[in-house]
Order: sequence, then C-alpha cells, then structure tokens
Amino acid sequence: MSDMVLGAPSLRSPYAEFWRRFRRKPVAVVSGCVLLMLILAAIAAPWIAPFGPAAPDYDNVLAGPSWQHLCGTDTFGRDIFSRIIWGGRISLSVGFVSVALGGLVGVALGLAAGFFGGVLDSLIMRVMDVLLAFPGILLAIGVVALLGPGIDNVIYAIAVFSVPVFARLVRGSTLALKHTLYVQAARSIGVRAPLLMLRHILPGTLPSVIVYASLRVGTSILTAAALSFIGLGAPPPSPEWGTMLAEGRSYLGVADQIMLFPGLAIFVTVLAFNLLGDGLRDALDQRLR
Repeated sequence: MSDMVLGAPSLRSPYAEFWRRFRRKPVAVVSGCVLLMLILAAIAAPWIAPFGPAAPDYDNVLAGPSWQHLCGTDTFGRDIFSRIIWGGRISLSVGFVSVALGGLVGVALGLAAGFFGGVLDSLIMRVMDVLLAFPGILLAIGVVALLGPGIDNVIYAIAVFSVPVFARLVRGSTLALKHTLYVQAARSIGVRAPLLMLRHILPGTLPSVIVYASLRVGTSILTAAALSFIGLGAPPPSPEWGTMLAEGRSYLGVADQIMLFPGLAIFVTVLAFNLLGDGLRDALDQRLR
C-alpha cells in the first residue's frame, strides 16, 4: 500500500516551492532573463563588442545608427553600442558591489541592534536615523565630495546610504524572530548568541533582505549614473552610462543617439531590477502562501 495519502499535497523543498511561485510571475521571469543577458554581455564584452570602448572611427563622427555602428557613433567616432556593452561592466559592478557592501554592514548592525537591544540598539538606530534624514542622492554627493570623484568612491558613497535601510529591515525581523519558540528553545539549551544569530535568526531575515537588495541594485545604478552625469563619478573617456549621457548633452538635436541609447540602457536595467524585485517579493513572502 502506498505511503502517500490520496489527495494529500506533495511536500516540496523550499527551493522548489520558490520556483513554483516565481515562475507564475512572467514579467519577473522575463526581467530576470533580461538581466542575465546583460550580465553575460558585460562579462563577455571583449568577445562580443564589435569595437573597443575607446576605438575611434574618424570617418564616421556623429554618425547615426547603421549596420556598421548599430547605435551610431559619438564625437570621436567611437561605437556607442560597444561602449554600452563595456559600460555595463562598470554600471553593474557598481550596483552589485555597493549593495553588497551596504548589505553586509547593514545586516550586521541590524542583527546586533535587534538581538541585544538596550543601549546598543538605541545607539545604532539613532545613527541610522541621522543617515536616513539625508536624501540618498545628497548623502552620496556629500560622501563623494569628501572622498573625491572616482568610481571607487561612488561605490563607497552608495554603500553608505544603503546601510540604514538594511539595518532597519533586519532589526525589525530580528525583533520578531528572537521571541519565536524555536529561538527560545535554542537559547534554553545553551546555544551562544553569535551562533543563535547566524544559524537561527539570520536565515529568517534573508527573504526581505534579498528582495530589498534586488530593488536596491537598480537604484544604485541610477545613482551612480547621476553622479557621473554631474562629474563626480567615472571620468571621461570611461564608457560608464552616466558619463556617456554627460558627454552627449551638448549634442541634443544634432546627434541624439549619444544620449538616447545610454539612457535606454539605464532605463531597461533599472526597470528589470525593479520588476524582478516585485516577483521575488511575491515568491518569498510567507504571508502570500
């Protein structure tokens, strides 16, 4: 006789359950595929880009889109399509690295504040409140102005204003999880605080952290482009998308392709991250199951 009861729901692993829920969101799946293609294109830029990011073609300066130059050329005859592919390496790296740095610091601070409470909680949260009082872009401008322009300092600046939200997010989850029965049981048998936080509380905070991180990467790419646009990010002739926008603003109406295609690259990338984040939220949210 079969051990399975007729009509009883089959047990799925957490990963299978996540994939079952996520694939029901076709927009999120398509967004994930678009981002995967962008990441692969950035990695394979030396092999798939038709030209180098700084290779000039003086016979086709400010040329419109053609079969030779799919997105046209800029003021030095550089192929815009190739520069966008190469620039994806910079923009995506800034997004992922800055969010990873901000997430690591924010998660650690949020765990400590929520678990230990008391004076430590008050101190950490007041510092986070001060950082949250500044608009993100202004805080990033202040950090870059203090450290100096450059793509490395842009990463640090974006990481700084990513920390407070991660910290508050994890602190809220920690406050709820540390009073659950399984955490109390682990505490009662003598599990030490560091192991308790890492093994029993941290995994419960990860769904919300993953969702927010996916949304934050898009925001970080947009912020990096804005900083480069005003001259605080990657300097010319870097193919960073914001720098390309800045180089083309003097040629609006003359060679619109210089701004159009980098702007589209930013728009598509940020939109894909936001839509992916919405899909991850629906797939990971326990309350929707």
